[in-house]
Amino acid sequence: HVQLVESGGGAVQAGGSLRLSCTASARTPGTHCMAWFRQAPGKEREGVATILSVGPAAYADSVKGRFTISFDGSINTLYLQMNDLKPEDTGLYVCAVRPMRLCSFEEVYFEFSGQGTQVTVS
Repeated sequence: HVQLVESGGGAVQAGGSLRLSCTASARTPGTHCMAWFRQAPGKEREGVATILSVGPAAYADSVKGRFTISFDGSINTLYLQMNDLKPEDTGLYVCAVRPMRLCSFEEVYFEFSGQGTQVTVS
């Protein structure tokens, strides 16, 4: 069982930046998919960005060009660099891991997820 712990959230003004981190308690063997999801108040959780442990990343249209997902395998840490933040980016950001080499923006396919870190943009 992999435990995921997110950090780096906070309150920022529109146009600001934040860098989220997600540290895993153990290395997931083989090629696997990692993702960031977010849930705004009163809305369903949505996929923000995904990345395979071997490289390719994908982004939701709403964050393309502003967010960057990356993974440091040496320390089992997933990142989400968020620039030019907008009020609509506000939400609880959750990282997740799917121990397969096929990524998805659907959280139901991810086996492990964290408790989340709150991002508030005003």
